Amino acid sequence: MGIKADLRGEKKVKKYLANTKKKYDKLDKEAKAEFDLEKLTNPYSDTRILVDNNKKAKKKVLTGIDMEGAEILLADKLGDVDLIISHHPEGKALADLHDVMDLQAQVLADYGVPINVAESLIKPRISEVSRGLSSINHNRAIDMAKLLKIDFICTHTIADNLGASFLKKLLNRKRPETVEEILELLKEIPEYKQAMDFKAGPKLFVGSPENSCGKVALTEFTGGTSGSKEMYEKMSQAGIGTIIGMHMGEEHRKQAEKHHLNVVIAGHIASDSLGMNLFLDQLEKRGIKVIPISGLIRIKRLN
Repeated sequence: MGIKADLRGEKKVKKYLANTKKKYDKLDKEAKAEFDLEKLTNPYSDTRILVDNNKKAKKKVLTGIDMEGAEILLADKLGDVDLIISHHPEGKALADLHDVMDLQAQVLADYGVPINVAESLIKPRISEVSRGLSSINHNRAIDMAKLLKIDFICTHTIADNLGASFLKKLLNRKRPETVEEILELLKEIPEYKQAMDFKAGPKLFVGSPENSCGKVALTEFTGGTSGSKEMYEKMSQAGIGTIIGMHMGEEHRKQAEKHHLNVVIAGHIASDSLGMNLFLDQLEKRGIKVIPISGLIRIKRLN
């Protein structure tokens, strides 16, 4: 599902995997021994099986945006939870989060930013994110799940891809002409509508509601985490008028404003919920009971 929903297109994802295999084949014996073999078949290093106790049947899952110590203890207390599903990565999936960020360069290229420019700007940001993640105690939640013998997975970029694809199709169908029309469109989506009650719904970070939106880009929605703040100048030069993202830091916002881009922030947890819901619906269709927690706004689209 994550590959089919990837904004790069399924062919480019398969080519990415083929290139990874070529690189692996050229490695020496020592480097091959250190290579993460899952990358030969899984293009999303932040989507992983974290704990697997070889229990075959899965009838009930506890799932949310961040599944950490408290949520794992709750799963144990409930007693009949077969699997924990976290959206945000834990363990080695978190440690390797930066590895999915090259997705952003190709997405930007598809919106008109020259690929050589996009790649040269994203690479320093990937290194920055990698260094920032290196100090984190990645395995705290994993150790708890192992001790309690509870299976544990995380579904990060695949869910973000599903949410981004959903919104891209909606934008292509509705074709909003102003920033206000984008905001109105987002607020009609149940996850965002519900998030409005929590004061965490769609917001305008840069621009005015009456501004023409121009070319709309979903460049802040998938691909691990926020990209390079130097990218906004190139996006503006490529004819992008409005960015829709999940979240945006202040330095990124200032750069977007400097280069005359409208910025609509849909909301982090609501956007994560949208992507997760599209995945969780498929589990429920297979008879698996889903218990939402940890901020997940559960909306079902089972028809």
